[in-house]
Amino acid sequence: MPYRSVNPATGELLKTFPEHTNEQMLVALDAADKAFHVWSATPIGERSKIMNKATQLLLERKEELARLATLEMGKRIAESRGEVDLSAAILKYFAENAESFLAPKSLNSIMGDAHLELSPIGVLLSIQPWNYPYYQLARFVGPHLMSGNVMLLKHAPGVPQCAVAFEKVLQDAGFPRGVYTNLFLSNDQAGALIDDPRVKGIALTGSERAGEALASRAGKNLKKSTMELGGSDAFIVLDDADLDHTVAMAILGRFGNNGQTCIGAKRFIVVKPMLEKFLARFIEAAKALKLGNPLDENVTLGPLSSDSALELILRQINEAASHGAQVLLGGKRMGNVGAFLEPTVLTNVKPDNPAYKQEFFGPVALIFPAKDEDEAIAIANDSPFGLGGSVYSTNIERAKRVASSIDTGMVFINYPDVSWPDLPFGGIKRSGYGKELSNLGLEEFVNKKLILVPNMPATTR
Repeated sequence: MPYRSVNPATGELLKTFPEHTNEQMLVALDAADKAFHVWSATPIGERSKIMNKATQLLLERKEELARLATLEMGKRIAESRGEVDLSAAILKYFAENAESFLAPKSLNSIMGDAHLELSPIGVLLSIQPWNYPYYQLARFVGPHLMSGNVMLLKHAPGVPQCAVAFEKVLQDAGFPRGVYTNLFLSNDQAGALIDDPRVKGIALTGSERAGEALASRAGKNLKKSTMELGGSDAFIVLDDADLDHTVAMAILGRFGNNGQTCIGAKRFIVVKPMLEKFLARFIEAAKALKLGNPLDENVTLGPLSSDSALELILRQINEAASHGAQVLLGGKRMGNVGAFLEPTVLTNVKPDNPAYKQEFFGPVALIFPAKDEDEAIAIANDSPFGLGGSVYSTNIERAKRVASSIDTGMVFINYPDVSWPDLPFGGIKRSGYGKELSNLGLEEFVNKKLILVPNMPATTR
């Protein structure tokens, strides 16, 4: 099945790419396996120079890359530029910091002189989604190429031009052949790679269903994996929140990237003294969003990534309404051309409603009233997901206390979840496992080898 590049704002087919054959896939795997032995022995200073060159090329090609992302998945052009900037920042961060992250780490042991050495493990398989077509790649490439690993990359079928353009940046930066290879593969082919003993680790950002299948297969092969499987992040508004700031952050957190963000604010849990005022202001601000062509600099909300994504979320909205949810705003497709959804606000979503524990991957906000702080925490934790979340209060110590009570991988105070190179990224529960970015992300796919010089005579056991 070919990889298809379709403009979700117009429905126009832009380009198609055939899948790689099994033979081509195995040739790429063999090249990666051979490249690992060379790349892992390359001094880290040389790796850093090449990574810094890739950083420079990303910034030089920002307009070209941003336009491709907007055309392929509908991201507003300003957000596409921001994504390229973030991707460059990630590569630069690991180019500058990997050497210290990988330095031997002394251990305070009564057994003697002990330390850990961090070394790469080999060929990694990375399977990435369409919603951030460069950032998703950069947050894997930055740490794991700098640590000396090499990788095969299966990108989402909807963003093939972005996949090719990113690979070209790395090639032009000077990464040797086999260190990073983009492959257009089927799910069955990706599974076959997991089974191959030359592949040592697997990283997925995707759906729960994909995570279940790939984690199971990785486990069967006794291979390390990391999984980022989405979320339904809580946005908790306490009774002492700054309303102007909170509403602005709510719009940013829910409608940024056209609502298609794993760490987007999705469940708005508002204590009752603030509910009426927050809801009125939030709906007013959502109504003011301007839907349209994401290449238009004045547009503030673009399309969903595809017609199939739009159809899925419309089914979710209709199912939620049929189980008692109230649609306060939107809920319908806009126009007949393009995958546009009106900004949507749902309330009265009870625990027996299927929507209560679903992820809405688009511009849909679910509103939950809470009688007090304790109930807000309980609602936030009553979710199968645990990726991120945020808390809004003018009392920072109170907000920190609430944040500490939320069962999730990340919590932000008075700001929606964001990603940055030096912040560890990852979740718990059905949002997956493992960390990306920061030193913790780099350490996911290295061998932490203990070396000990004992200070005592050998004994028999």
